Amino acid sequence: MVQLLTSTVSKKTANPKELKPKRLVWLEGIRFMAAVMILLYHAQVYFGKYEFTPQPTGLSDNLQQLFAIATPSQIPLPMQILTAPLWFGFQFLDVFILISGFSLILSLKGQAINTIQFFKRRLLRLLFPFWTVAWLSYPLLWLIGTLTNSYKPDAWHSFAGLTFPLTADYRGDLLLSTSGPWWFIPLVISFTLVSPVLLNLLQRWGLRNLLLFSILLTIAYRALAVYLLGGHPTYIVIDTPADEEPFQMFLSKLSTFVVGMAIAIDYQKGRGPIFWSQRRAILIGSLLYAVGFICQFYRAGWVVVDLLIPLGLTLLSMVLTRSLSRISSLQSWMIRLGACSYSYFLIHNFVVDRILNLVVKENLVGYLLSLPLMVGLTLLFAFGVNAIQPVLQQLVLNIWKFIDSIFCRSYQAE
Repeated sequence: MVQLLTSTVSKKTANPKELKPKRLVWLEGIRFMAAVMILLYHAQVYFGKYEFTPQPTGLSDNLQQLFAIATPSQIPLPMQILTAPLWFGFQFLDVFILISGFSLILSLKGQAINTIQFFKRRLLRLLFPFWTVAWLSYPLLWLIGTLTNSYKPDAWHSFAGLTFPLTADYRGDLLLSTSGPWWFIPLVISFTLVSPVLLNLLQRWGLRNLLLFSILLTIAYRALAVYLLGGHPTYIVIDTPADEEPFQMFLSKLSTFVVGMAIAIDYQKGRGPIFWSQRRAILIGSLLYAVGFICQFYRAGWVVVDLLIPLGLTLLSMVLTRSLSRISSLQSWMIRLGACSYSYFLIHNFVVDRILNLVVKENLVGYLLSLPLMVGLTLLFAFGVNAIQPVLQQLVLNIWKFIDSIFCRSYQAE
């Protein structure tokens, strides 16, 4: 298993040109594709009122439930085939975690980590886009809610969102009232906080030992979460004592993050999955995903599913986006789309929720026609947020510097 994940068996040598930054156009493509798939998943489950969500009742029972939701008499067969995979779009959240580990290693460029500077840079890269979205969205949500007599955020949850992470719990419950997918933000921040520890262990133990340790620790924790803590993965809607909370801690996905780190280290050495042939990536990616897909329908499978699905999905996504990145006219667009993927994720739930509740309601044809609109409108907002963020960030920093200078002069004058 460790050999498969680290790909040390690969003896293919790298072409130096393969290691140039432009080679990572495909990675930006994966980022954006993951964000779009998460949007489409939320649109599907909100419109379908969670008619289907994976249950620990076995593969056969789950497939029967899935096929019973949309028969050809309700939805045209081609559309049924296209929309069925959307029920599993949540799996791309773990793809984000894997490529975050990958990006962590690449961002260091082989240099030693300065912990203070690392925290400052990484946390602000996460928080300023979030603050920009929150500060812009709360007034807009309140206005839309007032004009349409629909949902509008209350004062307390608005305050919690505007001041996050100073006003928040680990799980991010205070954010859920505004946007359900925002539970993911505290998880991402937790990986930032443990990254220096992981990098230190990488130097002390080596890649193979760190990877082995993370896999064993993740399996042990997930087994504890399933069989003792009464938890279930976030995408399983059943009644358990702890619900999904144990699976929203970084320990439940630690191995996924470290696998991303391992793939990046191999990439820098000119080996590993990034240099696999298309056929090999499709074969191994499909195998890993197929086994993980089955595992999600069994309690025992919950223990290992996050070791399989993210890697399988990432390999398959890599094949697709690498093929697209070979089209020169698409390269610049893939980079732009990847750059706005985080803002896209932060915004998408607002667009999906308002369109479904205020426009589509229960109209099936309207829902199908609205999907491209949701994707495009969210992208437009994401571009806007990315354009506004630097201005807002500079404004905040200037205000802080002004306040700081006033109190410094006051203190020095005493």
